[in-house]
Amino acid sequence: MFTAFSGSHQDAINKGFKAMETATTPVWEVPYLPIDPKDLGRSYEAVIRINSQSGKGGIAFILEKEHGIELPRLLQVEFSKVVQGIADGEGVELSADRLWHAFTGEYLDNGRYAFVSHRVDGEGEERTITARILDEGVEKTITGQGNGPIDSFVDAMRKESGLDFDVANYREHAIGSGANAAAVSYVELRVANGSTLFGVGIDKDTTKSSLKAVLSGVNRILKRQ
Repeated sequence: MFTAFSGSHQDAINKGFKAMETATTPVWEVPYLPIDPKDLGRSYEAVIRINSQSGKGGIAFILEKEHGIELPRLLQVEFSKVVQGIADGEGVELSADRLWHAFTGEYLDNGRYAFVSHRVDGEGEERTITARILDEGVEKTITGQGNGPIDSFVDAMRKESGLDFDVANYREHAIGSGANAAAVSYVELRVANGSTLFGVGIDKDTTKSSLKAVLSGVNRILKRQ
């Protein structure tokens, strides 16, 4: 009664919860859920079950409810393919913890480069970034120019990595509150052949989270070469 594996059902439930958040009526109206599972002591994870048939809506629902991650729609599509590959390969249902492990492995702790620190000099459209990064554990200093921290860092990483890419889209939002608040940044990178992929960064500092997202995307480009 309170289990949804189908991608279409999960997507409808996810949209129903979104609608309830902005509704002015106390009446419970979520597709495929006649009552709120919490009224019966059930978790939302128990409702949305992730396997090879699950769609982007169910995966996005779990990540938002469990970790506050609000995936952009195109990133939902991208990550759902990763999840389906894991579910098909292992032939198992993915728990919320396993889903988070897959997400962090794909987007957060995901490869050659890691962020250390940065400094931005200049004003207006004449900015220079000096950043320290780890390249397979070895610290490096890189520099780049642009009209802001992200643009300057992209310039620095193009020179460092030898990759031809730019930023197609950017979005961020806050998670947590008070001393535990942090920013989550989603950067969609466009590569030379016109295709795009995402990088994700999390940090208490919004600029650092965006630069980490760029590195995440660069790591994912390198893995696909």
